[in-house]
Amino acid sequence: MSTTSTTDSTITSWLRGRLPDAWTSTPAEITVDRDEITIVLTVAEPELGDDASDADRAEAVAGRVSGFREDTREARIQVAREAEHRFERKVAWGIRIGDRAELFTHLAVPVMTRLRQPERMVLDTLVAANVARSRADALAWCVRLVGRHTGDWLEELRDAMQAVDRLRAEGPGAG
Repeated sequence: MSTTSTTDSTITSWLRGRLPDAWTSTPAEITVDRDEITIVLTVAEPELGDDASDADRAEAVAGRVSGFREDTREARIQVAREAEHRFERKVAWGIRIGDRAELFTHLAVPVMTRLRQPERMVLDTLVAANVARSRADALAWCVRLVGRHTGDWLEELRDAMQAVDRLRAEGPGAG
C-alpha cells in the first residue's frame, strides 16, 4: 500500500483494529504525518491511598510507565513492523497516564528551510536568551507555540484537507 493512497483514517482504523484490547480502555490517540505514525496509549493511573503524597504518585506513575513499556515491548515492535511495512512510515509509541504523557520513541526529521535575516534574528534571540539550545530547537519552539495558539484553525484546515482527499478518492478515475 503506498503512502499517497493511504488516508489517515485508513491507518487509524487499521491500527485500532490491530492494537490489543488489553492495552487500553480508551481508543489510542493516533497521529499521522507523511513520515511517522505516533500511537499514544492511555493507561489507568496506579491506585494509591488518599494519603499518598504527590511525590509518591509521581513515582507510581513512573513505575507504571516503565512497566508498561517493558511488558509490551515485543508486541509493540511486532505491530510497528507490520504498520511500517503496510504504510511505509515509521511508528512511534507513547503512553498517557493521567496528565502525564511520555513518548518512548519518535523521529526527529530534518526540515530544510530558507530563512531571511529577520527570521534568523528571531531564532538567534531565542538561543541567546537560553529559550532554545540551537536554531533548530528555536524553530521547533516557534512551531509548537504557533500550533498551541492556532490549534482550532489548524484542526479545521486538517478536516478540510481530509474532505478534499475523500472527494478526490470518490471522483472520476478513482480506483
